Formats: sequence, C-alpha cells, structure tokens
Amino acid sequence: MSAADKQPSGGLISLNGALGADEGAACGIDGCAPASAGETAPQANVILPGSTIGILGGGQLGRMMANAGSAMGYRFVALDPTPDAPCGQVAEQIVAAYDDREAARELAKRSDVITYEFENVDAGVAAMLMQESYVPQGSELLYTTQHRLREKRAIEAAGVKVAPYSEIRSVDELREAVGRFGLPCVLKTATGGYDGKGQWVIRGEEEIPEAYETLSRAKTELVLEQFIRFEKELSVIAARSPQGEVKTFPAAENVHVDNILHLSIVPARASEAVLREAERLAAAIAEGLGAVGLIAVELFLTADGELFVNELAPRPHNSGHYTMEACRTSQFEQHVRAICGLPLGDTTLLTPVVMVNVLGEHIEPLLKHVAVADSAAARHGVAPKVHLYGKHEAKHKRKMGHINVLAENVDAALAWISETNIWRV
Repeated sequence: MSAADKQPSGGLISLNGALGADEGAACGIDGCAPASAGETAPQANVILPGSTIGILGGGQLGRMMANAGSAMGYRFVALDPTPDAPCGQVAEQIVAAYDDREAARELAKRSDVITYEFENVDAGVAAMLMQESYVPQGSELLYTTQHRLREKRAIEAAGVKVAPYSEIRSVDELREAVGRFGLPCVLKTATGGYDGKGQWVIRGEEEIPEAYETLSRAKTELVLEQFIRFEKELSVIAARSPQGEVKTFPAAENVHVDNILHLSIVPARASEAVLREAERLAAAIAEGLGAVGLIAVELFLTADGELFVNELAPRPHNSGHYTMEACRTSQFEQHVRAICGLPLGDTTLLTPVVMVNVLGEHIEPLLKHVAVADSAAARHGVAPKVHLYGKHEAKHKRKMGHINVLAENVDAALAWISETNIWRV
C-alpha cells in the first residue's frame, strides 16, 4: 500500500485530480525515464499535522525543516549515514547509506510523505520511493536540476534567460567555444559540484588544456558558460504547492567569499523594478518546471539591469535562512506547507536583515562573542540571532551555522558584522 493510501493519525486527505498534467512525471532520473504526456498525474494529498514527514538527508536543512514542522505538530524521521547527524539530533534517524534500499523502504514505511534536503539523491532509491511512497516533489525536477545542461534548457523553456553556454565534448570544442565567448569564461562539470567545486574560470588560452583535463576526470559532461559581468548576485526562494499555488520570498542580495556564500542582504540593494522582476522570474520557473515545495533561483544582475539565471536548487537554500526571523513565514515552514498540500504562508518581510554564514574557522570566536554582553549590537540597534547546526567537527570552510542580524536597516547590520572579530580569522 502506498503512502497516498494511508490514513495516518494526523489525517491524510486525497485530492484526486488536483494536479495538472505538468506534474505527471513518474521517475525522471538517470536510468528511469520521465513520464510520458499521456500518463496520469499523481494525486495531490493534504497531509495534516500529526503525520510523519520523512527526509532523505539529515543535515542542517533537514534539522531546520524538522524544527519548523515540529512546531506545527508534524513528526520527522531522517535517513542519513552519519550517526547523530544534525537532523537526527531533533528527529528520529535511520542511520544508513543513501543507496541502501532496505533503509529507504523503512523510511517509506514510517513516513506519510517524503521530501529531500539535497539534490544528489540516489537514482535507484528515488525511483523506488516514487513507487512505494508519496513523494510530492516527484523526480522530474531532480532529474532536471542534477544536470546543468538539462537545467539550462528547462529554464529557457520557461521563458527565462541564462548565460550563453555550450556543451563541451573535447578540448577542441572547448577551444572553439572559448573563442566565441571570449575570456574569461567558466568551465563546469554538468553534474556534482557546489561552493565553487567542479568549476574552472578560464582566464587565458594557455589554461584550456589543463582545465579540460582536470574537469574531465569527473567522467561527466562539461558545459562552458560565458562570463557574465554582473553587478550583484541575487536569489529568490519560490514555493509551489501541489494545487498550483505559488508564492515568492523577497529577493536576497548575496555576497560570496572564496566561492562560499558569506552574506545574504534583505532587502537587496537594487531597484524595486529589478526586485519585482527577480521574483516574477522565480515564480515563472516554479510554475514552468512544475515544482512542489521550494525552489531557489540564483540570478546575476548586470549593470544595465538585465537578469540571468545562474543555478537552481529544488529545496530550502542557504540564501533563504534570513526568513527564519525576518519573514512572517520561514522558508522551512513554507516547504512543509507546500509538500503537505496546506495553503502557503504569508512571505511578507517584517524587518531588514543580513544573514551571515558561520564556517568552521568562525566557531571559536563566535562562542567567545556570545558569552559576553554585546555592546556593538546595542550601539547599532541590531538583534543577532544565532543558529548552530550541531555538526561535531568544525572544519575549515565547513558551514557550521549562521546568524540573522535583524536591524532597522541593512547598513546597521553590516556595520555590526564588520565590527565583530568573528569573520576576521
């Protein structure tokens, strides 16, 4: 019996036919073909509080999702190979590898609905869960966003611009594409890679052979992107329910250091017209790709006001952590609402905020800072809200937590961040 047929203690209500045909994907990951247009769309279900949400992945996103959903009355169980994983500290945990099918079956057995906190879900496990459980996000969006070329084509099909790109199958093709795009340009692996990994910024023709040889070792397709000379990086978190309701959160302005997100500034320092357009594009992508749950849309803003989509992430996102205190509904509550078929929450921004990431090297100065009175916070009129993820080892450049700095304006929040010694190590 599938999870869609269960009657959990919290109550699961079937809404037959509530999904449109764009949701009619069976399994769209490698080795499992996407559903054909003639196939019946899956049911949309309302999963009421008291039910159990299963999470593939037990990291910090799962932890914060479980914290938000538990306040609504949901129970959680996560599957993660790391004992006492961040999510496992606040929810039940099945300790097993992601490709362990028996463990995945156990997750399905104990859950009324299943979601994921990262994109690289094992293809075989995802296909099996689609057959044996209720996975409202489906697998088609995973199939698309796990592969940069498929993702870019899907974004274009939704009527949204991406940077000019070319598939690369040989060093000669790379040389020709570099000639067309000009220098610098960015060579990326089509799969895998995050926080700058799996990428090579080519700044001179002499780098072409080494860049191709190095990234070819990943044994996946390569894609070359024209370098967009952007003024700002923005991101918008959009949510879509199985019933087709779509809401977006206010756009964040993102600042990266060493290819890792450092700051998310909200409101973003751009014109109202640009911010409205960024939110419109994110909503168009959520609708065009038939997303269920959250989808994070990262964009480049050029000097002449053009917006190009850089990447997508079909899940809660680091740049949306600011919503936890600064919005009427957090991204994590919104994701729970969306996958459970509840009405989406109000995304209104309550206060300006700057989210700053805490990496492994920042933990020691942060702990010293929180142990004493914060005179700088009082002086700047800000309220820093600390979130630590419960990771056992504070590795260099590893995301260990974040702080949402609530303020009357973002300049005050940025001044507090600059004045502390936490991020100067």
